[in-house]
Amino acid sequence: MAGREYYELRVYRMRRGPKVKMFNDFLRTAALPAVKRNGIGPVGVFEVMIGPESPSLYLLMPYKSLDQLAAVSDRVAADAEYQKLGAEFINLPATDPGYERAESSLMVAFEGMPKLQVPPARSEGPPRIFELRTYESHSRKANKKKIEMFNTGEIKIFHRAGLQPIFFGETLIGPRLPNLTYMLAFDNMAAHDKAWDAFRTDPEWKKLSTTPGYGDAEIVSSISNTFLRPAPYSEIK
Repeated sequence: MAGREYYELRVYRMRRGPKVKMFNDFLRTAALPAVKRNGIGPVGVFEVMIGPESPSLYLLMPYKSLDQLAAVSDRVAADAEYQKLGAEFINLPATDPGYERAESSLMVAFEGMPKLQVPPARSEGPPRIFELRTYESHSRKANKKKIEMFNTGEIKIFHRAGLQPIFFGETLIGPRLPNLTYMLAFDNMAAHDKAWDAFRTDPEWKKLSTTPGYGDAEIVSSISNTFLRPAPYSEIK
């Protein structure tokens, strides 16, 4: 795993109402600055654009090591500035919680893309669209075969087709195992459709996807995707 980042994908399930803004304000002013002071970033914060259980907030946090991940929660909790700026949200009573529930997955980056890649900054135009895709497999062996497929050729085809990956992660801990998850960025839905069309018609992809052992029916049992939009304060946008 040397040289490969770890990713935590955290999902906060919320209720519509004033707590959505309050939670965003807490993340923007208190939580994310404290995380950054501990050397973690860039952190992505995303809202559901198209997908289940809206409103939800997705946090994508990269770590250099598992030790860094293990230490960050206590270090942030001990941060005086975090406690001061986040006091109102941190001390909400049980009768009025800031969110319904949080879920978390831990992933390790693929060998073919060992570090998160942030898209170039945009000076104008609407926010990018981010597509989060999860591929489940019927067995660990099949899951590893799909990861091999990405590492040996599919990631290269993504780039050639105009698909802009943010990360590829092999899920170590989380729901619906075994699976892999990755995120793509697009300027808009038209760019999304154009890039995926280019990928599907790429001669090298057609050859790779029909290679024995790499067919979807052999190694992928289901695919789910969610479309996200970045929060204004997200470091990935």
